[in-house]
Amino acid sequence: MKHFTRRSFSSLATKGILGSALLGNLPMANAFTLSDKNKKLGIALVGLGSYSTYQLAPSLQETEHCYLAGIVTGTKEKESIWQEKYNIPKQSIYNYDNFDAIVKNDTIDIVYVALPNSMHANFCIRAAKAGKHVICEKPMAVSVAECDAIINACNENNVKLSVGYRMQSDPYTKEVKKFVKEKTFGDVLFVSSDAGYISKGNPDQWRLNKKLSGGGALMNMGVYAIQTSIYGTGQNPISVSAQEFSTRPDYFKDTDETITAQFKFENGAVAHMMTSHNANGNRLKVHCSDGWFELDPAHSYGPISGITSNGNILEFPHKRQQALQMDDFSKHILTGSKNIAPGEMGKRDMIIVEAIYKSISEGGKEQKLSLGNLGIVS
Repeated sequence: MKHFTRRSFSSLATKGILGSALLGNLPMANAFTLSDKNKKLGIALVGLGSYSTYQLAPSLQETEHCYLAGIVTGTKEKESIWQEKYNIPKQSIYNYDNFDAIVKNDTIDIVYVALPNSMHANFCIRAAKAGKHVICEKPMAVSVAECDAIINACNENNVKLSVGYRMQSDPYTKEVKKFVKEKTFGDVLFVSSDAGYISKGNPDQWRLNKKLSGGGALMNMGVYAIQTSIYGTGQNPISVSAQEFSTRPDYFKDTDETITAQFKFENGAVAHMMTSHNANGNRLKVHCSDGWFELDPAHSYGPISGITSNGNILEFPHKRQQALQMDDFSKHILTGSKNIAPGEMGKRDMIIVEAIYKSISEGGKEQKLSLGNLGIVS
């Protein structure tokens, strides 16, 4: 089996020759079983980039049902830094080549894969075969086929799977879902959602390399706009049309810069989304038959802010979304509570992503979607 390290993929990214990770035959492990519902689960972070460094690891200092138990990194220098900072036992520190030995580590219950998108399937499948529950950072993979491979591996090895959709655990998102379900402002008619930022600096970063990222703004920020369009209506879309715009082709040489898309829903509602690596966007507004409600900002690490047409300000105590997210998944494992961001949700969003790219390739042609309730968690 061929493995890629963070060092190697950064080098290959520049050369543009990194292909899809190959999946090998690894020993199958028995599923992890818990009887002690008061136990805190150990999480190993795979990939110690900025997200793990500044979001996941600090969040694991605030969680109630899980803790930072191990790390997996391709950078030798990071091992001692993280070991000292978080008091991680040497036997719980792995690299990308010896990762499969994690099967023997009973202190690690969950593996959180926070690597470039093209590496998600490889490490999620290896984690599942090692008998570890899996959190896969969004987007779940670079194709629907890879999503299916991850889901199948978790099912075959009887482990739980969640996608890193932190917003699903955020109280503002839950309030939006409540408004929609209870028709607080009547029937939803139109949803508008923006998710983007202006990318500057290193044009060789992995997010701008299609072989590593699988796409540009749509794969990165667009997933948020897809999600808000869905929980802003309470339904999956039945069709999508999309357009792509590029104003800095010298910088965005390999990936999409700005994409807009329009969704239709079974109940007659419509939605418009915009995502970009060259424009700021961080807003959700839901227009209903008897009023409206809005989140602005809607997708950031927080605090989020909201307002309704009757003048009410939405206010909830702020807590790190990643801490809420990892606690929610840990509770799902420990107590059998609802998995609020299952693998099927990640697969659904990748089906929509592929339909958006197909619509663009066909000049904006409407693409029919047959999603049913796939990935809908109420």
